[in-house]
Amino acid sequence: MSGSQWELPPELCCRPMAFVALTGLDVTYNAVHRAIWDAFCANRRADRVPISFKVLAGDHEYPKCRTKRTSYEWYIPKGILKTGWMNKHLNLVPALVVLFYELDWDDPQWKEKQSECATKVEIVRTSLQGRNTKVAVVLIQKKTPLPPGEDLVASERASSLCNACDLSGKSLFVLPHTDHLVGYIIRLENAFYEHAQTYYYTEIRRVKSHKEFLNKTTHQLLFVRHQFKIAFFSELKQDTQNALKYYRTAYSLVHELRAHETNMLEIKTMAGFINYKICRLCFQHNTPLDAIAQFRKHIDLCKKKIGSADLAFEHTAWMSKQFQSFGELFDEAIKLGLTAIQTQNPGFYYQQAACYSQDRKLTAQQLCQAGAVCPIPDPLDTPTGGLDFYGQRAWRQGHQSIDPPDPEKERTGILALQIKERDVPHSELIIALLSNAVAQFKKYKCPRMKSHLSELLDYVMCDYRTERWWALLTAILSTALRCSYLMANVKDYMTYCMELLGRASTLKEEQKSRIEKNLLKVLKNEVPDAEPDCEPSGSSAAAALWKDRMALSGSNEFSIEVQDYVPFIQCKARFLAPSFHVDQPIQLQVFLRADCPHPISFNKLSVSLSNQCYNQWCVVEASGQDTMLLTPGETSCFSFNFVAKTQDVGKKIEMTGIELMLGSGRWVFLSWRGAGGDAASAHEALQASRSARPRGPGAGARPEGAWDALTIQHSTMIISRVPKISVQLSHQPPALNNEMYCITLSIQSQEEGVAREVRLTAGLKPGQDANLSQATHVTLDRGQVCDASDPALLPDIPLGDLNPGHKVEQRVYVRCVSTGPRVFLFHVAYSINTSVDGQEIDCNCHKDETIAIETVEPFEVSSKFVSTKLEPLDRVVVDIPFVLMTDLLSSSPWPLLLHSSSLQLVTMQSFVADGCSSASLVPPPVVLQTGECASECFCLQCPSGAEANGTVATGQYVISWRRCPLDMVFYLPHVESKTLTVCVSNPASPELPSFGRVRETLPVRYHIENRTALVQQVEMAVEPSDAFMFSGLKQVRLHILPGAEQQMLYNYYPLMAGYQSLPQLNISLPRCPATDTHTLRRFLPQRIFVKPQGRELDDASIAAA
Repeated sequence: MSGSQWELPPELCCRPMAFVALTGLDVTYNAVHRAIWDAFCANRRADRVPISFKVLAGDHEYPKCRTKRTSYEWYIPKGILKTGWMNKHLNLVPALVVLFYELDWDDPQWKEKQSECATKVEIVRTSLQGRNTKVAVVLIQKKTPLPPGEDLVASERASSLCNACDLSGKSLFVLPHTDHLVGYIIRLENAFYEHAQTYYYTEIRRVKSHKEFLNKTTHQLLFVRHQFKIAFFSELKQDTQNALKYYRTAYSLVHELRAHETNMLEIKTMAGFINYKICRLCFQHNTPLDAIAQFRKHIDLCKKKIGSADLAFEHTAWMSKQFQSFGELFDEAIKLGLTAIQTQNPGFYYQQAACYSQDRKLTAQQLCQAGAVCPIPDPLDTPTGGLDFYGQRAWRQGHQSIDPPDPEKERTGILALQIKERDVPHSELIIALLSNAVAQFKKYKCPRMKSHLSELLDYVMCDYRTERWWALLTAILSTALRCSYLMANVKDYMTYCMELLGRASTLKEEQKSRIEKNLLKVLKNEVPDAEPDCEPSGSSAAAALWKDRMALSGSNEFSIEVQDYVPFIQCKARFLAPSFHVDQPIQLQVFLRADCPHPISFNKLSVSLSNQCYNQWCVVEASGQDTMLLTPGETSCFSFNFVAKTQDVGKKIEMTGIELMLGSGRWVFLSWRGAGGDAASAHEALQASRSARPRGPGAGARPEGAWDALTIQHSTMIISRVPKISVQLSHQPPALNNEMYCITLSIQSQEEGVAREVRLTAGLKPGQDANLSQATHVTLDRGQVCDASDPALLPDIPLGDLNPGHKVEQRVYVRCVSTGPRVFLFHVAYSINTSVDGQEIDCNCHKDETIAIETVEPFEVSSKFVSTKLEPLDRVVVDIPFVLMTDLLSSSPWPLLLHSSSLQLVTMQSFVADGCSSASLVPPPVVLQTGECASECFCLQCPSGAEANGTVATGQYVISWRRCPLDMVFYLPHVESKTLTVCVSNPASPELPSFGRVRETLPVRYHIENRTALVQQVEMAVEPSDAFMFSGLKQVRLHILPGAEQQMLYNYYPLMAGYQSLPQLNISLPRCPATDTHTLRRFLPQRIFVKPQGRELDDASIAAA
């Protein structure tokens, strides 16, 4: 955003005056009309009424008036103040339109001209349709009129003309073109002014009438808008007291608006406008203290309203403009007669504006991207070329919501503003503001004027150094050198001398020689020669000041930081490597180069490091009376070595500063931060790297190029000594879930001495998923299985001392209780004595080895519940046996040996039939290859004490297997159980044979048991079957006592051979209609094999079949 866009609009800054349009005047070709116009606008004195005149055509089109609102019920304002409103009422919509018409009272064509005048008046009224603008007619006459009442013809015709033009008598004027034209014009102006006053009074009443239709919820913006309009109309009416009152009300209302990021700029913009008006009127009323108090209040209220963080430079630009505008108002008031004082003058406001402009520049440098390209289309462009409302964004005009309507448009709009901010000449703005401040301080003889002048010079020099304007920098430095000489400022004088002697200076060699001679005099505590271009009187006064300075004791030492300058001594330093082992001496070099015309001597060079205990090894001093010399154009190298302390292993050592001591009678310490360099060295190094090309044979490198190619290495890292041991790991991946996985670690010493206190840290590497540490356990004991008490990492396992060439082995067992990859760390640490530069040090060495191990499941276990007929079960019945079947599918790449398996039941009971034993179906041991499956089945029974009609726990399935002997536990699934009201069963053979024969009786006996505590009524019915005839009760109703049993016998007579369905027995319980008959039917035999009728076959024949 350019600086001009922060300028206040001219219609705000000007003095509002009533706008009167003059029509009917031909100022180009009619001399009389030209004389009338000149009398209106030329040489206007201060005592004439404040009116702005403009000549317009008779058919001029005025801005159309919009339809007036009768209700604001559904109206949502889009902004506070339209950008064209003030200009419209200052220059476009007149308070009064005056029609000039040449007509004498005794004109022979009176009727025709009267009609023509009325027509022109009607044309003006038509163009002003809907507005309250007044219309007046001025008759230009050649004769001087008679006094009122004496000319009866004039009175009659004036009345006739007013009727024809629909005018009041106060709106018709006569202007005689005589020698007293200016006097008549002044009288006309006063009459026009009264008409304009009436118009603006009407407009104020009209705006005030809207207040009753507004509410505080949706019309907060309109409250501010209307108060501003009333105040502005009051200014046009020249009622400045009321205008000030309404502006103050508008200012209070604008700060009551709810501020958020999307409307912050609009609120600040309007607050700035209104504050400007208030301060201007306060100065106009000769109450400057009120203006200052208002401005301070304004700054306190707005300085925290920054808005978008990505556009923070806009806030500093706005704050700078506020101070600048107030300073200009203050200065204007002083020119009009206000008296300022030394502690309260416009200079302070210009200075603060400059400070905010500096902040704006820094903020813009941080936020505005250097390589960004303006988006297309430009989001800052608008169809009309401007904004509809003050302070709004071009890409979301009229938007008053908290959130932006389009985040993408918001992002591109902010980017466009940042790109435009890059083109703003910040330095020019800052310099102009500081210049104004210095001029004000000089005008009011402030003692701080000289310091502000120095600030201005320093700031300009900083910019010129950054932008490499060496000729301009030299000129400014020369001026600053003369100032510091005349002020006898010893430190500044030496600083400017050192920079003028440097490589950035464009002075000639003889000028540099003179400056170097003066610098050496100051270093010897002598008075320097006067600077050229200084007035003799000033030089004499300066020489006296210098003598006083030289006579002072205790001020002979100065420290000058030259990092941000371009001094005459260049300095670069570097560590020879980015890291050093603790058993190596640390080496650093400092390079110095002098750019002055003659050799320069120094007494001491020291390097400061982040660990100050090493500073004593990084000092070089001249011995005795001798000094060290720097020859111009040559590079001097100073090397320093020192041994690092073992406690600094893993730490970084940095150069914090370099200090060079010059002088003999006066000591000057030139200090560089870090490892040297200055304001120009970074650019020079970049240029050197770009221009580095292979040279032909015999072409030597230029000294400047060699210096520029020197790189700065300001820090180095102290790392541990390289261990001389070998660490080997052996194991057989992948690891199986829950097994004791063995990892063998072999350590062999290759040291020349004894490796003392060898320690091993083994286990899960830190920094992985936190859940892995809970599912990984490490131990050294093979004899016991790891559990939750064992850690995931075993620290500092002592392995004793290790002699040269010897080897030690250690086995580590890891148990992983979850699958997935893991990284294991094996950290071997030991101590050893070594010698560095003749110093014995005790070094701690370590070596890390990591391995990634994948953990997989050894096998997959599945289980299911089936009936004794191997039918799948969703739920089991209390006291009825069922079968649990388990399958083990090997997924291990290694063969698995299954030792044994067992059930650890919780609720269930093992069901053992008479003559049977509860033995495992998998005979131990069993070896499973990859992909093979082993199955087992267990007969279980849910006891009657278990929870009825609920879910019950089965227990655990324990398998003992190995690569190593190991028990592995699998939790069996829960199963739902239920209790039957009535149980139906038929015992096994001999009452129900395993097969039948055609046309032979087949007896079947059913047992019905009541398992409840109530007498149950049971209804039984046997359905007929095509494959059987039967004898017995086809339908019967029984009563069974609690716990009792009833038997029903049926004789079935098979009619067909093969697998046949038995006649279906249906049972219903009238007292328990919710009983599941399907579950009852599951306990009854459904089918039986029927043999054909014929001879008896022996067992061998049956077996053969």
